[in-house]
Amino acid sequence: MKKKLIIGCVADDFTGASDAASFLLGEGLKTILVNGVPKEDFSQECDAIVIALKSRTQEKSEAIKDSIEAFQWIRKQEAEHIYFKYCSTFDSTKKGNIGPVLDNMLETYNIKYSILCPALPINKRTVKNGILYIDNIPLSETHMANHPLTPMWASSLDELMKEQGKYEVLNINYKVLEKNDDEIKSIVEEFGKDKKHFYIATDYINETHSKKIADVFGSDYILSGGSGILSALGKKYKNNLNISNKNKIPKTSVEGKSVIFAGSCSKMTGEQIAYFKSKNYLSYEIDPMKLINKEITIDDILNFILKNSNKEVLIYSSGAGGKPLNIDEQLKQEIADILENTIANLALSVIKNSYTKIIVAGGETSSAVVKKLGFYNFLIGESIAPGVPVMIPLENKALRIILKSGNFGKIDFFVKALELTKG
Repeated sequence: MKKKLIIGCVADDFTGASDAASFLLGEGLKTILVNGVPKEDFSQECDAIVIALKSRTQEKSEAIKDSIEAFQWIRKQEAEHIYFKYCSTFDSTKKGNIGPVLDNMLETYNIKYSILCPALPINKRTVKNGILYIDNIPLSETHMANHPLTPMWASSLDELMKEQGKYEVLNINYKVLEKNDDEIKSIVEEFGKDKKHFYIATDYINETHSKKIADVFGSDYILSGGSGILSALGKKYKNNLNISNKNKIPKTSVEGKSVIFAGSCSKMTGEQIAYFKSKNYLSYEIDPMKLINKEITIDDILNFILKNSNKEVLIYSSGAGGKPLNIDEQLKQEIADILENTIANLALSVIKNSYTKIIVAGGETSSAVVKKLGFYNFLIGESIAPGVPVMIPLENKALRIILKSGNFGKIDFFVKALELTKG
């Protein structure tokens, strides 16, 4: 008999998918990550499947289409639960895709509500009184307010969803979470009695809250949020089904050469770049305008990497880490595209030149790299930082790929990634 699939998760970008997979694996669920919607039923036995899309920054209709296709595939696998995974900073514009995708999920499957639970306290993302905080600062007051693709314009989950979604939001704050399960369910029932669909934004300040949320809402068919709550859900499902297997985590280290690519605009990635350089590692800064003006080429950068193949090299873009670029607004998308394509092609080239370890910082950059490499199924290994696992493509088990969301990891992330993967 085929093993029952406990949870099927759809993530709106690739680093978000690897993030989710690492937390499910951490609770003992055998987890497979797939890049894009599989074309056929999945034959490999596992407890959880995570599908990586690129719906976060897609045009709305495409994001909905791809997401629903992914959810339909998961339903076909008879998953016990469906989870829509988005970033712990609720990355989205006023015309973003989180609301529309969730609206369509509720309507398509005739489900009354879903929770909204983006918090990830271990990485200092918390929700208190319905407000999303990063390191105790309201989201819209942080550096994320100036993100070039998904500026964080508001901190209230209610306000964010009012611009995007069709349905009202019930806030369950930390004081309500202190009530017993039946009392909380009664509040939800009273709020929803005159509504066809609605959302529940739950406070999540510490792991006591995540356990409570999993206890009250974990049996629901459709859930949504960041990766933080997935740990509590994974634990609940494992205990309920008495799963006792301890999954063998694939070996992290491997012989061979390493290269790091950074295209993230986050402040943390900027600090990680500065720390890496301060330790006298070699680096190369890509000036996007020089690429556009053909003053430098991909071959020039590749030659620099190969010439220094006996060293660990960081390739990063001007603008990585939030460094301001004095450019016209109309150039932003062109620059983003050329940098993503450049780094993706460099990643493919170094693998062809026998590199075995690829580390990438930035969600959009990571998605471009994975698409270019053409890998579709990944085993999940040890985590370098919370939400950032080492991944092993089933199509080439000699490789180790690490993809991190820009804000994840401590200041020494790149150094630590090199050390843990060193053969």
